[in-house]
Amino acid sequence: LAVHIQTSRALMVISLLLGFFGIIVSVVGMKCTKVGEEDPVTKNRIAVAGGVLFILSGLCTLAAVSLYATQVTYEFFRESTIPINARYEFGSALFVGWGAASLSMLGGSLLCCSWPAKEHRGQQYHRQSQPSMAQEYV
Repeated sequence: LAVHIQTSRALMVISLLLGFFGIIVSVVGMKCTKVGEEDPVTKNRIAVAGGVLFILSGLCTLAAVSLYATQVTYEFFRESTIPINARYEFGSALFVGWGAASLSMLGGSLLCCSWPAKEHRGQQYHRQSQPSMAQEYV
């Protein structure tokens, strides 16, 4: 296969692996899960790490799809003996790839927004016990 196809394939595999690990790290960093530390600051930092993995995954996808689109454009406008109706054009897979890269980077940036604010760092949120409403009869 051509070099640009091999490079695009490698970037897409890297993107898939980064996205997979991003899912795992993000699930661990969610506030609704009991996996990991009970400290909210630590869980927020884990969620931010998952967001960074999603952003990197989106960038790899964007690079792979754009590299392939550049090669298609170059081949289309190059002077050759191939008739113009037999040349490659942008297909729907390129647009799906650009959309997936955009959504992955958007989701990663939203996860990165969960970084704890400066005044909340180090604060512990503990659940207070509620007084019992039941009366004890002796």
